[in-house]
Amino acid sequence: MTEEEMRKRLAALRLEHRDLDAAIDALSTAGVRDQLQIARLKKRKLLLKDQIAMIEDYLIPDIIA
Repeated sequence: MTEEEMRKRLAALRLEHRDLDAAIDALSTAGVRDQLQIARLKKRKLLLKDQIAMIEDYLIPDIIA
């Protein structure tokens, strides 16, 4: 995967992460008590966060000064 492809993937993951956050908020504020659905969305959100962190770490390596 090229760096440009990784940047595009990172942008897509960030967008999906924001969408999931909005969906979780909407379900919570709407009074929907489907805890299983909310838990699944939160789990997916955490997986996306891990993928985002992995790609960011690759694209922006730690520099020890």
